[in-house]
Amino acid sequence: MPRYKLTVEYDGAPYQGWQWQDHGPSVQGVMEAAGAKLNKGDPVLVYGSGRTDSGVHALAQVAHMDLDADMREDKLRDAMNYHMMNDPVTVLAAEKMPKDWHARFDARERRYLYRINDRRMKLALDLGRVWRIPMKLDADAMHHASQVLVGTHDFSTFRDTRCQSKSPIKTIDEINVIRAAEEIHLTFKARSFLHKQVRSIVGSLAEVGTGKWTTKDMKVALEAKDRTECGPVAPSEGLYLVSVHY
Repeated sequence: MPRYKLTVEYDGAPYQGWQWQDHGPSVQGVMEAAGAKLNKGDPVLVYGSGRTDSGVHALAQVAHMDLDADMREDKLRDAMNYHMMNDPVTVLAAEKMPKDWHARFDARERRYLYRINDRRMKLALDLGRVWRIPMKLDADAMHHASQVLVGTHDFSTFRDTRCQSKSPIKTIDEINVIRAAEEIHLTFKARSFLHKQVRSIVGSLAEVGTGKWTTKDMKVALEAKDRTECGPVAPSEGLYLVSVHY
């Protein structure tokens, strides 16, 4: 029973998130249904590198699944995409891996991108793809404030109350905030993140961008280790899982 690594992009808007749900469609559910069709109807389990939330997109999520049949990698990729042709989920690449390789537990680095558009006019083409804040943001101030979060900290302030992680202590290796024309791009690099950690941080950094918060306020919020000190949580549509490295 060979194991396959799948690199996947998807539009998260129609889904309740990556993980299979009773109350709505999920990316995992779509992929498992497609995989079962390649497995003579027998159930297939698809394991992702992480659980993206409802509405979050992915440029290169990584997953793995086992099949009874030994398939050529490009044939597997194309067959999965054929069975998902009506879903905004695409397998970009398939690669045969050792039996003990795991998409989640072997991951060493995850990168996320958050897009904010701060133009005054409403969105047409990027509706559902970015967070629109119709006032100019100070990207430099946001970047400066973000640096207090780099390193190993207790991120209780930026941790969702439903987070199942055993510890609020995480290490963020890198945060960058830059302006790209009408957009602010916030990039994050770490081995792993808490539930809604990135969106919680982005919402607080947006407060800095509007002038409501300062770098000192961000530091005070972090050191409070108190969820009530977090700024508003940014919406899911601006968040993208960019890559997973092993």
